[in-house]
Amino acid sequence: MKNKLLVIVLAGLGLLILPFIAQQFGNAWVRIIDIALLYVLLALGLNIVVGYAGLLDLGYVAFYAVGAYMFGLLASSQLWEQFPAVAAMFPNGLHAPLWIVIPAAAFIAGVAGVLLGAPTLRLRGDYLAIVTLGFGEIIRVFLNNLDHPVNITNGPKGIGPIDGMHVFGFEMSKRHELFGYDVPPVVNYYFLFLVLVLASVLICYRLERSRIGRAWMAIREDEIAAKAMGINTRNMKLLAFGMGATFGGVAGVMFAGYQSFITPEAFSLQESIMIVAMVVLGGIGHIPGVIVGAVLLAALPEVLRYVAGPLQAATDGRLDASILRQLLIATAMIVIMLLRPRGLWPSPEHGKAAPTPASK
Repeated sequence: MKNKLLVIVLAGLGLLILPFIAQQFGNAWVRIIDIALLYVLLALGLNIVVGYAGLLDLGYVAFYAVGAYMFGLLASSQLWEQFPAVAAMFPNGLHAPLWIVIPAAAFIAGVAGVLLGAPTLRLRGDYLAIVTLGFGEIIRVFLNNLDHPVNITNGPKGIGPIDGMHVFGFEMSKRHELFGYDVPPVVNYYFLFLVLVLASVLICYRLERSRIGRAWMAIREDEIAAKAMGINTRNMKLLAFGMGATFGGVAGVMFAGYQSFITPEAFSLQESIMIVAMVVLGGIGHIPGVIVGAVLLAALPEVLRYVAGPLQAATDGRLDASILRQLLIATAMIVIMLLRPRGLWPSPEHGKAAPTPASK
């Protein structure tokens, strides 16, 4: 118990000083950590659907987009400029506070998750994956074309600039001085994202050990047996889709505020596949594994920029750096899955036979 408490304390101290250490090598490294935390939040949400309930969702990025565009519309001049009625109601512009936007985004994304889950209750495996994939693409195309006849999303041009985030009057997008130390915006956002990730880990941990979590895992292992045991599989599936989607909606709000600009291309199918890969690569259904997978796949593309450049120079520019970087990422994923087919940090209970009682 003492060793566990010591590990928690050391981990907490490490997370507190991590951005300041990374800042010594440049703010770009802190930004990589910030993006990694956003992907951890997304992966934890998808893990509820894929890891706990066993429902393959390839359209998860749609909920990410819902949250991002909601914050973009409520914290920018887009609606104010396009609709005179909105401008008359809010003469100083729309500047929705964060404490309103986050619950609203979680609610709307959760409703979208239930709407996605409702028509897929009878589907499994590949068929479910195809339907959810189509849902994700529908949302992206919808956002890309909703600039005519009424311009709501500004189409492929995107929405911007988006207001920075305010937390209890603290402006996240501005530099601050703390004990004589200059704190840039990327460090401010790091601590905001870290708080959300820690809260999400706690929620997932409690869900996993609750009756709802056990019901999800029963559905994942054998849906027919779960139904025979009296579990309402329909409601449990809808709850999984809705709960997972709320994480995506909150992550979308954070992304929009962090980037200050959003376009439909930021929510492509490739993003959905990457989030699924994070869950599978880390360890399906295991919170620490999912975090490891998300951090690895989020940070690896950025780290490989420093590898792809020299390799491109060594080939006299014959290989494009971006293509080479994707090739290295794919190769790393293949090697890891061949060596660790259950993920980098799989759940110890998954696939493990129950211990046989000792004979007396």
